[in-house]
Amino acid sequence: MVSFTGKKMEEPPKKVKEYRPVTDYMTRNVVTFHPSQSIVEAMDTFLEKGISGAPVVDEHGKLVGIISEVDCLKIMVDEAYYNLPHGKITVAQYMSHKVATVSINSDILDVATKFLSTNYRRYPVIDENGKLAGQISRRDVLQATRDLKTSSW
Repeated sequence: MVSFTGKKMEEPPKKVKEYRPVTDYMTRNVVTFHPSQSIVEAMDTFLEKGISGAPVVDEHGKLVGIISEVDCLKIMVDEAYYNLPHGKITVAQYMSHKVATVSINSDILDVATKFLSTNYRRYPVIDENGKLAGQISRRDVLQATRDLKTSSW
C-alpha cells in the first residue's frame, strides 16, 4: 500500500478487535408498561422497584415509547396549573414517543460510544422487528469494561 506521499505503508489491520455483543450484558427481564396502563400504576412501580424509567410496549411486544420519572413529574405540574386529576391518566398520555434504542446486533463498544454522546442512562435493545429484547444501562457497560480489563488490557 502506498500513501499519498508516495511512501510504502504497512497494511492497516483488517478489523478492530471484536467486542462482545450487547446481548451478553443487557437485562432481558425488563419492567415494561402498556400504553393503556394507569400512570398511577406506573408511578407505584417506579417507587416499588426503585427504577426511574421503563419501556412501553404494545400487545405484540413492540416498543412504542418510554416513560420516566420526569414524564410523571409533568403530571404534578399539570394538576397544579390546570387542575387535572391524574387518576384516569394513562401511560400513553405522558410517555415519550421518540425513543433512542440499540440494535440487538450491536456490540458493547457501539453501546459505550452511544452513551458517551448522550445523557441517556439506559437504552432499550430492540430486534429487527422493533420488539423489545432487553435493556442496556451505563452500569452494564461498566461491567463490560471491567471484564475487558481483566481479559485483555
